[in-house]
Amino acid sequence: MTTLVPAGVEVTRITDGMATLRVPSADDPAQRRLREAQVVWTLTQFPTVRQVRVEDAAPVDRTDFADLLPPIVVTGPIPGERVSAPLVVTGTATVFEATVSVRVLDAAGREVATGFGTASCGSGCRGGYRVVVGWRTAREQKGTVEVYEVSARDGSRINTMAVPVVLAPGG
Repeated sequence: MTTLVPAGVEVTRITDGMATLRVPSADDPAQRRLREAQVVWTLTQFPTVRQVRVEDAAPVDRTDFADLLPPIVVTGPIPGERVSAPLVVTGTATVFEATVSVRVLDAAGREVATGFGTASCGSGCRGGYRVVVGWRTAREQKGTVEVYEVSARDGSRINTMAVPVVLAPGG
């Protein structure tokens, strides 16, 4: 993971669900848009922020940057989070027949849990998903939560998003 947000970004005010901020200018319009998208997605994860105004521009929210998203976005768990079973995996997706698949891998890369769920919207539109999976492990260890789409063409895993986590013992 990387950021395009430079030092010097400053939130000047949060009022009535609107965060106002200053962002140093970027020469490349595409880079500026990506920079703004990162700031908007970061700030709107907090319940006190629904929209963001960059300097004197019109307010924007996550929907203004939906075209920049990969087919699957994982909002929980977050990278590095210590997770326990049952684990709730959340995010948004635009996938074939709205089906989102999840698997949990242990430190050795072995599959210890699988599950699937349905996003609130199918192919061609983005919808939220929530999938619950459980597993058993005797010791705390690094692991990975993979969220993916099963290819309608050949059944392979596609559009995989991998989130490194710490698997708590139990289950």
